[in-house]
Amino acid sequence: MMVSSNSYNYLEDYLLSVRAKGRYSVTLKELIAVFPVSLKALHQSLFRVKSKNLIAQIRKGFYVIIPPEYSQQGMLPVYLFADDLMSSLNRDYYFGLFSAAAIHGAGHQQPMGSQIITKIPALRDIRNNKLNINFYTRSKWNTEGIIEKKTDAGYIKVSSPELTALDLIYYSAKIGGINRLLPILEELSEIMKPSKLYKEALLYGQITSVQRLGYLFDKVLQNSVLADVLKKYLSNKVCYFTPLSIAHKNKESVTDNDWKIIINIDLEK
Repeated sequence: MMVSSNSYNYLEDYLLSVRAKGRYSVTLKELIAVFPVSLKALHQSLFRVKSKNLIAQIRKGFYVIIPPEYSQQGMLPVYLFADDLMSSLNRDYYFGLFSAAAIHGAGHQQPMGSQIITKIPALRDIRNNKLNINFYTRSKWNTEGIIEKKTDAGYIKVSSPELTALDLIYYSAKIGGINRLLPILEELSEIMKPSKLYKEALLYGQITSVQRLGYLFDKVLQNSVLADVLKKYLSNKVCYFTPLSIAHKNKESVTDNDWKIIINIDLEK
């Protein structure tokens, strides 16, 4: 079917109707169902609307709608479209690591980009001059530690403070190392609940991450309450000596027998 000369105006009207419903995104699949035109014509309309800075393409077949308040940036905050994006990909997810810490009020600076954790297989990161989303994967998925936070576009999934702390340790080599995490862990510790931390440790499935986190709470951040909870979890586990930093090649150094940690880096609290 040939597209009418007003098709892209109709597309603008449709985008306005989507925004009126509180949504910030559309998919190509959705637009194909709405507009009875050829795929080529639809892409032409999308190109025209995109050239007017009314939409931006995030991934193939997924677009965000740019309202006037974000026209200068040419992009939306990730939390406004992340849930729709992951739904379009049919992937479980949660905001984690520095992104989750910032959502919980921990961290003196906003993270560079967004960190989203998904189930395997891995997703390709999204990086351009307007957007930076880093995807990380977990093979063991724990729904207990995933909570929902309200946004202007609905709800997003975020790791709890307790799960965030464990993830920060687990992914520490990929996100800047242990020293970068210390101030964030200290702030997160103020809102963490011992009972929830114990439950997360049970479900997490990474004994070495619990060892490292317990050592930091005990010997560096001096939070005996949270440290004791993790020590209780480890009391009936078989623990082996493990390096505090897996990002450093040095695996032989001073050891801490309480947590079976090889202290192979200088900590800068």
